[in-house]
Amino acid sequence: MAAHLRTLRGGAPEVMKAFAGIAQAALSPKALDVKTKELVALGIAVAVRCDDCIGFHVKAALEQGATREEVMETLGMAIYMGAGPAVMYASHAIDAFDQFKNTTAGAASAA
Repeated sequence: MAAHLRTLRGGAPEVMKAFAGIAQAALSPKALDVKTKELVALGIAVAVRCDDCIGFHVKAALEQGATREEVMETLGMAIYMGAGPAVMYASHAIDAFDQFKNTTAGAASAA
């Protein structure tokens, strides 16, 4: 995916710069903190079935201190809003959480 993003940045720099600006503005902490915003993004990613978005936002939520319980509650809302297909995609988020949590725990113990 990283190679494809580089290709997009090179081929459509104005669009990608604008997208980065939208992301920065959307994630700016105001009434909602960044962790909450990443959990919202995760719920949307599950509901719209965006595989790459799920991993990206699980990792970002973990980096902001999200717990497994918070992720599970977010997935419950995604399932509620996305119906049956969201149930299947929620399992992708659980896999990503476990993978990134184990990677983070391994890095912390190695330090």
